[in-house]
Amino acid sequence: MFDLDKLVNDYLVPFGLKILMAIVIWIIGGIVINLVARLVRGAMTRRNIDPTLVRYTESSLRIALRIALILSILSVCGIETTSFAALLAAAGIAIGAAWSGLLSNFASGIFLIVLRPFKSGDMISAGGVTGVVDEIGLFVTTLTTADNLRVYIGNTKVFGDNITVYDANAFRRVDLTAQLAHTVDLQDAVARLKARVAQIPNVVEKPGVDVEILEFNPSGPVLAVRPYCHNRDYWQVYFDTNRAIAEVGGTAHWPVPATRQILMPPPGAAAGVPAATPSIVPGAGGAAPAGTLPNSPAP
Repeated sequence: MFDLDKLVNDYLVPFGLKILMAIVIWIIGGIVINLVARLVRGAMTRRNIDPTLVRYTESSLRIALRIALILSILSVCGIETTSFAALLAAAGIAIGAAWSGLLSNFASGIFLIVLRPFKSGDMISAGGVTGVVDEIGLFVTTLTTADNLRVYIGNTKVFGDNITVYDANAFRRVDLTAQLAHTVDLQDAVARLKARVAQIPNVVEKPGVDVEILEFNPSGPVLAVRPYCHNRDYWQVYFDTNRAIAEVGGTAHWPVPATRQILMPPPGAAAGVPAATPSIVPGAGGAAPAGTLPNSPAP
């Protein structure tokens, strides 16, 4: 004969109590997890820890506590958790084999967050991309390039390659050149360029502007013009320095550099025929008197 009281007292009531206890534990556990996560986040924020590391730590802590809470609820409900642990371990091995690339990015992301070779807001060059770091994620690092493109780079590629951090030091060097003609007074040119480039906004005073002879070519000497500035002012100083070089040359009336060549008479000239006078065939700089040395100042 069907005994309803026994069914209710022996099965439904205990099962209902377990369900009710599981719900209570889930609610209380969620409150405790949120409280612990907020406390950890606040403590790390007060210590001025990198925001990316704060988010990563908080996320990892929440996941670990949620897993522990679920196992506790299963245990309260009378479900054996040992088999679940073995199942999770087997699933972890299978997932790890299938997602080896993702796990490699994950491991590299942990190293990037812990070692902190750069931080959010730095301008870096990594993985063949140059830009400002928006976020260091668990799997990818997000950059915004100078032409306002967002690029996602796998952390394995970032961590496994050379990383250039442009904001790490107080200043960086701007490398430019100035081509001069042979007739320009080098000492005067160096003095003029140093004085003018030093007046450009955001050029740091120390170290001072470097203007030195870099090399000589057929058109004349080449000067290296190298001011120093903070990375955020690099392109402004770069373009202003180019304009300054053009302004100084125009104010001093420097001639336009031009390549010149000398034409020699053929070695087997016929006897009795007067040898042709060597002549200078200039480029864009105009004609030079016959018999003068190549690239020499005009008399």
